[in-house]
Amino acid sequence: MTVPRPPSHAGQHFPVEPLTAREVSDLIASIPGQSPHGVRLRAIIAILYGSGLRVSECLRLQPQDVDTRTGVVRVHQGKDGKDGTVGIDIYSCIIIDRWLDVRAVFDPPRGAPLIMSVLPRSLGRPLHPRDVRAALSRAGRRAGIGKRVHPHGLRHSLAYDMAQRGIPTHVIQAQLRHSTLAVTDRYVRHIMPTELIETMRGRDWSIASSPLR
Repeated sequence: MTVPRPPSHAGQHFPVEPLTAREVSDLIASIPGQSPHGVRLRAIIAILYGSGLRVSECLRLQPQDVDTRTGVVRVHQGKDGKDGTVGIDIYSCIIIDRWLDVRAVFDPPRGAPLIMSVLPRSLGRPLHPRDVRAALSRAGRRAGIGKRVHPHGLRHSLAYDMAQRGIPTHVIQAQLRHSTLAVTDRYVRHIMPTELIETMRGRDWSIASSPLR
């Protein structure tokens, strides 16, 4: 019996560095759109950033779970074991549709997940989260993004973008499927402590004898 290896970052703690919408666009643009692997990775990013799913939830999706016509994503066995429904934007749906077209060419076996292997020996099998993390990290370096690029960071990035746009916390809570509003409030404040930053930016501690004058 093979014991699964823990993630390479297990036990390490990193600062939260959400990507901006521009950085996510640059990330996608850096990925070759001609190869099946590239189209698939673009779709993974579209799902993680477009809907805020966790990587494990993304990799469990079936094709019928993502309705790109209505912008609906059905999540099975979330963090708390519950199913749920969230929304996804039109641009992300366009990227996912491109992957669906490529995926269909491989004539995947029945029951194959939406995000599947296209290698001959493992056709239709689910990907491992570790492989997704490695692929995103490589793409981030290729795009010249100085921040750490990883699956959960794209979930952070969606929350950051929604908060920046002034979307109410309860809407962010519903999209991220947090158990309580308090969890979402802490989550958003951790990612974007706007009140703290604005307070410190407006702090004036200069004095008459300051060398700045």
